[in-house]
Amino acid sequence: MYFTSLEQLIHMDGHGSYVWICYGLFALLVVANVWSAKRRQKTLLKQIKSQLRRQ
Repeated sequence: MYFTSLEQLIHMDGHGSYVWICYGLFALLVVANVWSAKRRQKTLLKQIKSQLRRQ
């Protein structure tokens, strides 16, 4: 698809709101997934360190 202006790219023949909402939700889910994985890794590392100290 070829757009001649930024306005056409944003509007997308009336479908722009649906397309940009989908892009936004996708980006939000990717960020939430990365954040969740990092948080889980941090928690697991703390648990492993505490188990190693007990031994």
